[in-house]
Amino acid sequence: MNNYLGVIIKESLDNKAVLEKIKVVSTVVQKVIDRHKTPWLKEWTLHTIEIPEDQALSLAEEISRSLDKDHAWYADFKNSTWHYIVFLNKIFFIDQSNQSQYNQAKEYGLSLGIPEYQVNFHANVNKTK
Repeated sequence: MNNYLGVIIKESLDNKAVLEKIKVVSTVVQKVIDRHKTPWLKEWTLHTIEIPEDQALSLAEEISRSLDKDHAWYADFKNSTWHYIVFLNKIFFIDQSNQSQYNQAKEYGLSLGIPEYQVNFHANVNKTK
């Protein structure tokens, strides 16, 4: 099985119950700085997560419904071929070799007000279709 790895910020979730359904591999609490553009937080909790391939879509949908409705956030996770980028009520399922798909996710994130450096997604140039 080709499991997915990624990061979810605990404070990005309105409904934190979704974390009970996801394997958390590690956790780091990080101080929030001005560059993060989240002045309502002093720190955030970054969970590195692992998601089984056969649960990726259903968990992406649940994460999408669970994200904070008052602020722009996303979560993402990927395996060796695919990359899920999950926004509130919108999911991008991206072939990691396709920059055009990444550009669409980036433009969407920017339209929500997410800082550009946080949505600076790039295709894996070593992958071919």
